[in-house]
Amino acid sequence: MINYAYYPGCVAKESGKELDNSTRFIAEKLGINLVDMPEASCCGGGVIDGFDHNLKLYINGRTLALAEKLGYDILTICNTCTLTLSEVNEELINNPEALKKTNDYLSKIGLKYSGKVKVKHLLYIVRDEIGLDKLKNAVTYSLDGVKVAPFYGCHILRPSSVVKFDDVENPSGFEELIKALGGEPVSYVRRTKCCGFQTILVNEVTSTSLAGNAIYEAQQNKADVMVTPCPLCHLSLDTYQGVAAMNINKELSLPILHLPQLIGVALGGSYAEMGFSRHNISFRAVMSKIKQNKLK
Repeated sequence: MINYAYYPGCVAKESGKELDNSTRFIAEKLGINLVDMPEASCCGGGVIDGFDHNLKLYINGRTLALAEKLGYDILTICNTCTLTLSEVNEELINNPEALKKTNDYLSKIGLKYSGKVKVKHLLYIVRDEIGLDKLKNAVTYSLDGVKVAPFYGCHILRPSSVVKFDDVENPSGFEELIKALGGEPVSYVRRTKCCGFQTILVNEVTSTSLAGNAIYEAQQNKADVMVTPCPLCHLSLDTYQGVAAMNINKELSLPILHLPQLIGVALGGSYAEMGFSRHNISFRAVMSKIKQNKLK
């Protein structure tokens, strides 16, 4: 078992509970021990910095300190959480003044951070630390014949000076994982573009059009399903898919999965275990196809 301090973020604990459940499912299958941090709070996403930068340092420094106290690196399942924690970690490691004032605050609650924790996303933990060979050997239902459109989104790739998992212009980690599961990755331009979530409350038409155009391009490239490593992207792509279809005047009907749901199906997870009924766009037809590809 490999131990990680588990940071699911907010969405996976509430509106996207299927993400948390499927993450725990595949963790057990792949030998990942998720050590919960119940004291950890919201990272503040992309909005806290404009309100109070020190608050961003303190609440995320607290999470980093909790993980350091456990002695484990952090495993995240949200792109925005990954970026926010990584930005704070980078600042605390490279800016002695920021580290000092953060530790002055943390000392009030008996914590201290010294910069020993790394922030890692599930996608790249599976690829780089669990290994694709182990993943492939764990597959019980091949994705053979299933065309999977990976949707990276923004914050797992950019800014590349902070999140350093993959090639920002032409990433391959997602595609490698899909192939290990037996699936066929769908290549399309918008797989690394913004989903629009951060602007949904400011300009819904612009926001949902970004998501809708990505879905439409994937459909045009014959995708059976789209998969994302970010619950905020999932909200844009699945929850708002009907709105997006109206705004771009195109017919859209593409199932959108969380990353661990795709892995979970290949590792034998049922429709109920993966929580697919919580999604707007049904995955049943694709699931039936996969269930015909039993290997073990």
